[in-house]
Amino acid sequence: MIKNYFKIAWRNLVKNKTFSFINIFGLSVGLTCFMLIAAFMYDELSYDRYADKAEQLYRVGIHLDANGSATDFPAVDGAVGQGIKEAFPEVLSFTRLQKTGRLFARYKDRQFKEERVVFLDSNFLHTFSIPLLEGDQQTALMEPNSMVISKATAVKYFDKEPALGKLITFAGVSYKVTGVFDKVPDNSHFHFDLAMSPSAEERNRQATWSNVSHATYLMLKPGADAKQLEAKLPQLVAKFVVPEVQRDMGISLAEAQKSVNTFRFYLQPITDIHLHSHTKYELEPNGDINYLYIFGALALFILLLACVNFTNLSTASAAKRAREVGIRKVMGSQRGQLIAQFLAESVLLSSVATLIALGIVYALLPTFNQLSGKQISMGFFLQYQSLLALLGVSLLAGMLAGIYPSFFLSAFRPIKVLKGTLSAQPRRSMLRSSLVVFQFVISTALIIATIVVYRQLHFMQNIKLGYNKEQVLIIQDSYALGNNEAAFKQKLLQDSRVVNATLSWSVPASGIMDGTQIFVKPIRDNDPHTEIQTGIYRIDYDYLPTLGMEVAAGRNFSKDYPSDSAGVLINETAVRELGIKGNPLGRTIVRSGQREYNIVGVVKDFHYTSAKQKIAPLMMLLGRNGGSVIAKIKTTDVQHFLADVKKDWASFGADAPFTYSFLDDRFAALFAAEKKSGQVFTLFAIISIVIASLGLFGLVAYTTEQRTKEIGIRKVLGATVQQVLLLVTKEFLYLVLVAFVIAIPATWWAMNLWLQDFAYRTAISWWIFGMAGIIALLIAALTVSFQAIKAALMNPVKSLRSE
Repeated sequence: MIKNYFKIAWRNLVKNKTFSFINIFGLSVGLTCFMLIAAFMYDELSYDRYADKAEQLYRVGIHLDANGSATDFPAVDGAVGQGIKEAFPEVLSFTRLQKTGRLFARYKDRQFKEERVVFLDSNFLHTFSIPLLEGDQQTALMEPNSMVISKATAVKYFDKEPALGKLITFAGVSYKVTGVFDKVPDNSHFHFDLAMSPSAEERNRQATWSNVSHATYLMLKPGADAKQLEAKLPQLVAKFVVPEVQRDMGISLAEAQKSVNTFRFYLQPITDIHLHSHTKYELEPNGDINYLYIFGALALFILLLACVNFTNLSTASAAKRAREVGIRKVMGSQRGQLIAQFLAESVLLSSVATLIALGIVYALLPTFNQLSGKQISMGFFLQYQSLLALLGVSLLAGMLAGIYPSFFLSAFRPIKVLKGTLSAQPRRSMLRSSLVVFQFVISTALIIATIVVYRQLHFMQNIKLGYNKEQVLIIQDSYALGNNEAAFKQKLLQDSRVVNATLSWSVPASGIMDGTQIFVKPIRDNDPHTEIQTGIYRIDYDYLPTLGMEVAAGRNFSKDYPSDSAGVLINETAVRELGIKGNPLGRTIVRSGQREYNIVGVVKDFHYTSAKQKIAPLMMLLGRNGGSVIAKIKTTDVQHFLADVKKDWASFGADAPFTYSFLDDRFAALFAAEKKSGQVFTLFAIISIVIASLGLFGLVAYTTEQRTKEIGIRKVLGATVQQVLLLVTKEFLYLVLVAFVIAIPATWWAMNLWLQDFAYRTAISWWIFGMAGIIALLIAALTVSFQAIKAALMNPVKSLRSE
């Protein structure tokens, strides 16, 4: 019996080629999108779950309240991990990671530049379940100046020679290779190629509590309540942090004790870091749970659109199979058998679509990985868990798509059908209309969302930054020039193509920056004092002119004022958050460690981190702080200029290769994740619109076929092509208009919610909805018009010759 069901189903699919193509193609595309998005979501949700006891691991962070604003730091000071473990028995162990900047490594006569180098506690690899291919995981980082390296790094340095025991030198200090690991898993919130043990000097240094330096992780006992532990941590703030704040800031004990309320340690599950942590100081850029919600909804909507197409076309074509149903019932078929028959057709169609979807996924996966920045392999889809899930989705899609048509078709009364008195039912028409409205509500909403997403990206990339990022060259690692760093800068300034140049490690949009706590020294004893967290830039006299930054009050650092070595520039945000009333010039800033600086100028606010985040307080100190040469250039032949600079670099005998970047490229890189997400979202939005249009195309085809004789009679009676075209299209365009009205409030609410994640955001203008409505109407009009024009131009003789 079942074999017979599928045989008849196959014959019907072959017989109705247009119907079959639209449904199989629509379902295939829908399932392809569903599979790709599901794989993307699975990858995002799997971050940091590779550790054997990931559910017991928590990262310690600091939440700092200052002057009405709050800042989160995902790192703590060196003593915090050990202190928490000793104070609370529910903590089994702790481990720490400290990220370094770029380092130059030397092995024999070869030199390498390393970007991903960290310092690790000896138990880090075991805690995070990172096995070693060579060496002992438990002891590899026990000794000072020992290190473990990735397999790829071992090949780069030693080719096929054994890596264990080899010495790699960093700035004159040699580290012995004691272990080789494959790689840090892709789905981790940190990555490194070389991991060193802390030096003997670092191990002997007295650890403190009130600064930020180490990413620190706690392993809790099974069943331990992290929230209850977090509630006890203020005890440690009162015991250890308050005395340090009193000492470093030179304030009274009573004043320092306010830190108990403003300085708070918090615990975050490591499995939440990638999707839920968005501080300015993350080890790597993280994902966003909101994007997962959006993509998950998109995957379901695309699959639903494909199912809606099947339902719509099946009910629309019911009249064609009405006589088949009548004859089957007269011959003794039960309604259950007819339902099984039509469900078999639906499941067969979804099964064929699933096989095709797997082929499409195989073909598109490299492009999708490039677009999304993932490393998903085809093996993921061929695992038995994935195949079982895919089979379940395929069967569910087939059942959902076919359940209404099967019950609807099997309910025909054979007498009416065989007499030819079956007429269109209002309920059936209402269902089809509702499904068309549903499809275009989704399509219109996606058009609006796509426009808003791209407007926000454009807004952030073109926001007024407070500095000039165009044609600003950053020559990296200039510290390798040693005492020739300043001479190299002067050599650049002799080139007519260089407008200005400065030496500084502090580069906007780099994410590399020191920080400290500061307050304004009170003029009178009873003056209130507000302590805030601020970033620190160390600059020279040419920094502001080179980057085109403006001074709002006072002046820039100047060689005419020797006292500027104890001076400071602060930004406008720092003035506001410090609570300075009146003229800030000449006031004294006190920073951690009781060092004092006189305010000589106020710099206009500029975005020194990403434009996604609110501008934070900043202090700029005068001093030699090399590391990068920043040059403002003016030339149309950039490549020739770079070639000349490279020769100059080599002439100074730099102990490092010439590497560079441009400030505008760095700024654009800050939005790489959002840009990729926007591209992926747009791609799937277009696909969903195509599926909706495909369904509308098929529905119009069946509708015009059913009205062929009506159209023929109208033409005989004098109807023009334009009148027939209006007759066929107006019903569907009206449904699209209804969908547009429904889509507006829901989409406005959703996109407003999405924009709240950005400190600086564009407005959702009325014209966006108008444009989306026009686009949706145009898509529908083009889809409908093809069949409508075909029907309007048909010879009425052909359509009426059977009467």
